[in-house]
Amino acid sequence: MAVRIYVGNLPFDTTEEAVRNLFQSYGDVSEVSLINDRETGRPRGFGFVEMATGGPEAISALDQQQFGGRTLRVNEARPREERRPRW
Repeated sequence: MAVRIYVGNLPFDTTEEAVRNLFQSYGDVSEVSLINDRETGRPRGFGFVEMATGGPEAISALDQQQFGGRTLRVNEARPREERRPRW
């Protein structure tokens, strides 16, 4: 079963390829998605990794580890909450 993983406190200059390489040593990475600000297009410093296998192992191994000079926050992603309209 695929696991969707939240990855926080990423360096702003990191790439999806770098995150994929970090997680691939723990299992099969299906998708990597880094989040950018809607208005400025700049990275927001977090993203999501979907893993077909090895998700729990990657979470326990990478949480609180250094990556690009920053301490990562890695945990299982929670479902997206409903938002109120902005008007």
